Amino acid sequence: MLKGKCVVIGVTGSIAAYKIANLASALVKLHADVNVIMTKNATNFINPITFETLTGNKCLVDTFDRNFQFQVEHVSLAKRADIFLVAPASANVIGKMANGIADDMLTTTILAAKCPKLISPAMNTNMYENPIVQDNIKKLSDYGFEIINPASGYLACGDTGAGKMPEPETLLSYILQTIAFQKDMSGKRVLITAGPTQEKIDPVRYITNHSTGKMGYELAIHCARRGAKVTLVAGPTALEDPLFVETVHVISAAEMADAVKSRFEEEDIVIMPAAVADYRPINPADEKIKKDQSDANGNVIALERTEDILMSLGKIKRKDQFLCGFSMETENMLENSRTKLSKKNADMIVANNLRTKGAGFGTDTNVVTLITADACRELELMSKADVAAAIMDEILASLTQSEYKLRLS
Repeated sequence: MLKGKCVVIGVTGSIAAYKIANLASALVKLHADVNVIMTKNATNFINPITFETLTGNKCLVDTFDRNFQFQVEHVSLAKRADIFLVAPASANVIGKMANGIADDMLTTTILAAKCPKLISPAMNTNMYENPIVQDNIKKLSDYGFEIINPASGYLACGDTGAGKMPEPETLLSYILQTIAFQKDMSGKRVLITAGPTQEKIDPVRYITNHSTGKMGYELAIHCARRGAKVTLVAGPTALEDPLFVETVHVISAAEMADAVKSRFEEEDIVIMPAAVADYRPINPADEKIKKDQSDANGNVIALERTEDILMSLGKIKRKDQFLCGFSMETENMLENSRTKLSKKNADMIVANNLRTKGAGFGTDTNVVTLITADACRELELMSKADVAAAIMDEILASLTQSEYKLRLS
């Protein structure tokens, strides 16, 4: 994902510096060329050897270190950098950067860099909220630096409040959002559904299914990283809301239908991997149903069909909109999915078979077949993140072809 990308991380004197080791390791696993620059104060919290071991590159501290290749090191690294993250960023270094002071390797290099720059402030709450520090942060933002807002919580000094550096996973998300992909979906609006729905039986019980929402969430993350404005309509899941995505939480099929239909007109692409319940109880009970309320045949729950959201959208979609549905089958996958494609006026169906190893609910992998009116392409077993990329490549190729045909007509 980051192969060939040069990521420079500036580490300053903060107790949170130790967390950057995990970030460096994660970036290396994504095949990034990771280079760490530390202030001298940062070396009091974590040894440079840690970063050198993890990244395979010399950790730079001293601007006048003679133990490197014959080149102007800070200029060379600044030119190679695809992104520069300062994390944790102390108030001292933030002040230096904001006012053009370059008196060590970190500040010298970042002032010479023209790549995207991310700053993750980390400090005591009172220090962070100090108007001087806030002015310096605003100044950096005005100069084009992206500020990663600190988290709130218990700080190393014993205070509780804002100033805590976000976890490495969050910092990694910011890096991936910035440089992982070309922004070839910039200007596109995408709506994606995810997860199951819950249909109320009584205040305690409900009807649902095994969907975890992973496929929909991966699609939302991927589209956002390619520059799209993404709305994720999610049923109940255990997943955290993805960054850079507007997440709309719903519970029932009716709520999901309302959320999707009210936004449909303004969307360019709508993708429907959510496992929406096909039936719901006609008369959900206001109180918990007791065992002794059973009739001679036991408790019988009368059900009614929920709205078929994909079919409803297929009836009103414009020629310039792309509608993608999902089909999970246990038999006759291709036949049933092709029928669904035609019947619901979708542009593509992503089909998989629950019986296939590595596919289905709750897995981190999937095996899908992309079905359109003109083609049928089976993908190999891959991660759901890679499946999301393949689906979007197919959709964008179809849109490009459709736009070309519309221009000719």
